[in-house]
Amino acid sequence: MQRIDFRDQISGNKWKSFFLMLIVVVFIVALGYVISMAFDPVYFSFIMIIAIIFSIFYIMIGYYNSHKIAIASVGAKPASREKHKIFFDLVEGLTLASGLPMPKLYVMPSQQINAFASGRNPKKAVVCVTEGALNKLDRRELEGVLAHELGHVGNYDIRYMTLTAILVGMIAIISQIFLRSLFFSGGRGGDKKNAIFIIIGIALAILAPIVVWLVQMSISRKREYGADATAVKFTRYPEGLIKALEKIKNEHAPPEKKISKAVAPLFFANPFKNLGSTHPDINKRIEVLKRM
Repeated sequence: MQRIDFRDQISGNKWKSFFLMLIVVVFIVALGYVISMAFDPVYFSFIMIIAIIFSIFYIMIGYYNSHKIAIASVGAKPASREKHKIFFDLVEGLTLASGLPMPKLYVMPSQQINAFASGRNPKKAVVCVTEGALNKLDRRELEGVLAHELGHVGNYDIRYMTLTAILVGMIAIISQIFLRSLFFSGGRGGDKKNAIFIIIGIALAILAPIVVWLVQMSISRKREYGADATAVKFTRYPEGLIKALEKIKNEHAPPEKKISKAVAPLFFANPFKNLGSTHPDINKRIEVLKRM
């Protein structure tokens, strides 16, 4: 069996993710162009001024508070050095080995084996694990999971996924503004040319959120492979991560119902345990890790 170099895996996933992000940007540009052609300049300018102001606030709040929003949405609490000593010891060891700054640590009330990282950069990062992960994983398995999450931090996946979520949200907002503006204007488009662009705009406004959601899911899957590869780089011991994934595959903890779909791509494993997952198949991840 041909072995995979983790450096090649990381590099390949970064390039693939870049092109996937490019697709999202193209959709934004295309949607904006069609809207500009569908309405007269005065009406379009009024809509876009409102949209731009709202989008700036949306981006600023989402970007600078992404870690706080993620932690609050899952009901996580700050980890205690006395109660969660192994958690602190492992993360401190990994940050020393990787050269990353120490993130803030949190524990989430859930019996699933899971974890996630968030934040706009390594200095503002947080790492959160479930109670199930702390209780069910041995030291080497937990180290593998934490190394995976620090891989997301070191690869700037946490920033990348935050920006992706913002772009997806912006497309949804622009689509809604366009569709609602058509409703309030009574669909008046003027000449035949405008009518054609209105039809194209309606089609894009409906399809764009679906397409970029699929792109977001694909980006998330690529990032998981990259973080697995980085975890091997940090620990030089893929077996710990492999055993953690095998435990997740075989565990019978119920699907999470309180987690937002917007936060799900951040997790180590799919918290919903369903199809259309934000994560690659566990068996495939294990297969790739065994070849490293």
